[in-house]
Amino acid sequence: MAELKAIKISKETYAKLNQIAGELQTKLKRPVSIEEAMKYLMKEKEKGKKITDLAGSWNITDKELKQIKTSISEAWKTWTPPEL
Repeated sequence: MAELKAIKISKETYAKLNQIAGELQTKLKRPVSIEEAMKYLMKEKEKGKKITDLAGSWNITDKELKQIKTSISEAWKTWTPPEL
């Protein structure tokens, strides 16, 4: 049997761990302990982040979108293909 250790965490941290455990429970469709949630977080940390993790994280306005599209369109006008 594994040796157990007690740790102290704030109410806010405990609440966030419970929230993560709940999200993981929904994803896995089975009960998830706080320890399992912590192991999940450590595993995710080890994997690192991918650019696709950011998908949907930016709440863009219509004005910002128009500026980006205009900027890209202007940049393409100045692009020339490399010589082979």
